[in-house]
Amino acid sequence: MSTRSPLWHPQTHMPTAGRERLVIASGDGAWVTTEDGQRLLDLPAGLWHANIGHGRTRIADAAAAQIRTLETYHLFGAHANRPALDLAERLAGLLPIEDPRIFLTSGGSDSIDTACKLARRYWQVAGRPDKKVILSRDGAYHGLHGFGTSIAGLDFNRDGYGTESLIPETARVPRSDLAETAAVIERIGAGAIAAIIAEPVIGTGGVYAPPEGYLSGLRELARQNDILFIADEVITGFGRTGEWFACQRWDIEPDMIVMAKGITSGYLPLGAVGIAPHVAEPFFTDAEAPIFRHGLTYSGHATACAVALENLDILDEEQLVARAAKLEPVLVQALAPLMDSPSVQEVRTAGLMAGVQLKPEVDATKVVLGARENGVLTRLISGNTLHICPPFVITAEEIEYAAGVLAGQLRVSATVSA
Repeated sequence: MSTRSPLWHPQTHMPTAGRERLVIASGDGAWVTTEDGQRLLDLPAGLWHANIGHGRTRIADAAAAQIRTLETYHLFGAHANRPALDLAERLAGLLPIEDPRIFLTSGGSDSIDTACKLARRYWQVAGRPDKKVILSRDGAYHGLHGFGTSIAGLDFNRDGYGTESLIPETARVPRSDLAETAAVIERIGAGAIAAIIAEPVIGTGGVYAPPEGYLSGLRELARQNDILFIADEVITGFGRTGEWFACQRWDIEPDMIVMAKGITSGYLPLGAVGIAPHVAEPFFTDAEAPIFRHGLTYSGHATACAVALENLDILDEEQLVARAAKLEPVLVQALAPLMDSPSVQEVRTAGLMAGVQLKPEVDATKVVLGARENGVLTRLISGNTLHICPPFVITAEEIEYAAGVLAGQLRVSATVSA
């Protein structure tokens, strides 16, 4: 493959991409096929998003039908389109927020910026303009737009952008230490903090499930200090933890919930923010209500919304959220033997997602490439960790096959290290 392609890959060392480019040509269920014909079991589900699996003709048909009728029409002013209205109603019935308002976006990073801007605007409207700071957790990933970059808990995503001046009113708290989080709030002053944002399960940061009582404790800490709580469910939303939303699994009701990825299973770009009534109410009350001066050309894109509705139908009709829950112990059992490898530091699971953290001295890239040669696609995330987050349609046998391939590659890495 020529290294002279003009394509610039996101989040990528381009000289390496030019040498090792892997062109995915098609997909079917939990598998993808490369342009040169190799079939690979897709453990990362693309980038955490292929919940219903690849190659769904129902989705293609839904998109084509909508495009033939109306590709899209914007939502600015009093304009709307029917799929956007229908999707908002559908989401409102699924979310772990009572009677939410729905702001539609083009993806996860858009949704993060929307939620953070709304948090600050809400406090301005409430007459408390000093509440500007957004707290986020060490190890967190919240997209890479302006706010997402500034609140990133992964330093390599913040370095080089002048985040101190990009959006300076941000601060980090420990990944799972409530006492130290309370100390940070006291040090900054609750009167200066607009919101705290948290992934129920930290994803790109290494797949860390919340310790027992952590999320409810964080939610209560926010409530006690009059701080909005934003749940980033870009990864965990739409079934990844065995419930429609991870907030339901851990029994918390956020002030805002951020969504993307599984909302369409990646078939088209779409995101959303679910907003609790008390946050939305000042903007909805009467003729004197202020305007939330924020908008996206493709907010509520009609075809993307039609695809989302079809995706939700598939998840519902095929009981794929329940399937993800049933496959969780299968994944745990299949990956458990990997802890016997001298190359492995820790195996972490949460729902139908896992991170296999290799020891720092292990060349994890060779493990990834070796697995690929043997029919299993994975990738590296933070902390020398293998990314496992398969489509919900994967079978128990396929999970066991993938675990066997990874075990084989770890044996090779251990032999090389010795």
